Amino acid sequence: MKKNDIFETEIIDMTTEGSGVCRVDNMAVFVPHTAVGDRIRVRIVKVLKSYGFGIVEELLEPSADRISPACPLSQCGGCLFQHITYAAELRVKEKAVQDAFTRIGKLSPAFLPILGAESRTRYRNKAQYPFAIDKAGEPVLGFFARRSHRVIPVKDCLLQPELFGEIAGVVLEFVRKNRIPVYEEASGKGELRHLYLRCGQHSGEVMICFIVRKPIRKKLMPLVQQLTEQFLQIQSIVMNCNSKKTNVILGDSTETLWGKDTITDTMCGNAVDLSPESFYQVNTIQAERLYGAAKAFAQLTGKERLLDLYCGAGTIGLSMADAVSELVGVEIVPEAVENAKKNAARAGVENAKFLCGDAGSIAEQLAAEGTAPDVIVVDPPRKGCDETAIRAMVQMQPERIVMISCNATTAARDCAALRKLGYAVEQVQPVDLFPGTGHVETVVLLSKGEVDSKKIRVEFSLEDMDMSEFQDGATYPQIKEYVLEHTGLKVSNLYISQIKRKCGIGVGKNYNLPKSEDSRQPQCPQEKEKAIREAFKYFGMI
Repeated sequence: MKKNDIFETEIIDMTTEGSGVCRVDNMAVFVPHTAVGDRIRVRIVKVLKSYGFGIVEELLEPSADRISPACPLSQCGGCLFQHITYAAELRVKEKAVQDAFTRIGKLSPAFLPILGAESRTRYRNKAQYPFAIDKAGEPVLGFFARRSHRVIPVKDCLLQPELFGEIAGVVLEFVRKNRIPVYEEASGKGELRHLYLRCGQHSGEVMICFIVRKPIRKKLMPLVQQLTEQFLQIQSIVMNCNSKKTNVILGDSTETLWGKDTITDTMCGNAVDLSPESFYQVNTIQAERLYGAAKAFAQLTGKERLLDLYCGAGTIGLSMADAVSELVGVEIVPEAVENAKKNAARAGVENAKFLCGDAGSIAEQLAAEGTAPDVIVVDPPRKGCDETAIRAMVQMQPERIVMISCNATTAARDCAALRKLGYAVEQVQPVDLFPGTGHVETVVLLSKGEVDSKKIRVEFSLEDMDMSEFQDGATYPQIKEYVLEHTGLKVSNLYISQIKRKCGIGVGKNYNLPKSEDSRQPQCPQEKEKAIREAFKYFGMI
């Protein structure tokens, strides 16, 4: 098999990145915009050591799963599955979760059927539109094309409320008419960077946030007046200033231009205040089903003491507060902890307290103090739990651990570690919070078996486990191949591990560290660091 060869074949599998998989010359070939069951003529466009990439030269016989995409924007980087039925999309996601736990984690839990969404469209409660300049020199609003920072103009995204498209249209017209300079990544010049919209699914309240390079309150106030007169749902308009040359959207300072500082919504019956910085699941209805599944796994009777690690603004723990005797939440972001306290007070929850600090460190401290929760709920970031958190959870010996994860691969890794320490991985519940995209949430129930405290202290180390297939989203060879394919650069394991540390991604404690403080190591060049970071983004690691 070589580049530009053409083969007749059938798509036999599909990835969560939206590509079909066929086999040619005993090698896997990934073909975008295909469906399982498609018979195609495929043109090979790239051949790597163990797999290749192709494009459809001709669709010979369409799959029964194939449908016409509802959205005309095939270049937008958001949706991956608009060309197949929702039932087929759910099968792909269900299989991805099962593969992570069985093939990678070497686990055999009971898998519950995936909880699909009632609606495949209009479910998002948040949108972040980057501004850009088109080829004609005019400002545009839209979304980034896949694997790039090229903005695709979008008038109406089918994943978002129609109201968002209407507001974005008014904003863009005002910006063009009044010649407000929009931000350009290459030069770092311009004023308007992003338009950020939030809405409460249950309350209907809307927040508008203008992300700017420098304060431009005077220029924005006529637009603020126009928007508030035209859209009565708006309850808050704020301006966030981000002067750094960075891909991070929000800056450090936020000023309220009109209305309230926050908007309010309800999650699982509890009122929640939302600022631009607040973490909040983008699909409220499915998030309530996700948290409901977690509560069911927790098997609460009203007598349990509950520890909620990585608790954010307390949403998950507070949804269970009425069924426990005591709730303790742990979160590293101070603002989120304050929001959690406010949310608890508003809900009249008196049996909860929230601690600010690293989840692993606080859990370790609680374990040393003899804290003994009956149930631990853990909702870590994509990179998963760190070793300290896993050790501390097991030392506290809860009867049950309920893990919620947006990354089935790292969830499987962490569950494999917990199994090694005496916890049985019993049930896995996939939940589709993001129809149309490649993401899927997972809830896992682990129950206590025989826990050997000596094993926890002495024998257990994530470094001792075979983690080569986890790597927080991708293996080192996969990262190398991605960088080489997209930039032509060759990067070493050393450079990858250096950038992992910079990004806060777990690396074995002794992996590629200098042998002594006086040892000198080559440092990753800037262009290679940029390429590695792009690979991390592609694989969902940052």
